[in-house]
Amino acid sequence: MVVRRGLRSFFITLALYLVSSGAVGYFMFHAQHGSRGLEARGGLQESLRTMEDEIKILTGERKSWEQRLALMRDEAVDRDLLEERARSTLGRVHRNDLILMGR
Repeated sequence: MVVRRGLRSFFITLALYLVSSGAVGYFMFHAQHGSRGLEARGGLQESLRTMEDEIKILTGERKSWEQRLALMRDEAVDRDLLEERARSTLGRVHRNDLILMGR
């Protein structure tokens, strides 16, 4: 009987350690490889970097357009820009302009 109690306590302790180590292993595996794990975080950081680069490019383009629009405002019309836009829209040329025709 003493041997049975000793074996029983040994197997119960062993079972508790196995179950707890299995649970810890399960959670550690999913913390690394899960949909919200460390590997997914790396992919999200990479996509964040590409989006930040795209935002920088688009911000520069927007500043360029805002600068061009500021030149076309009623308060301060830039005559060169206005003439350029009128010529390209109407398809006209000035008599002093030099036109080069390519093949």
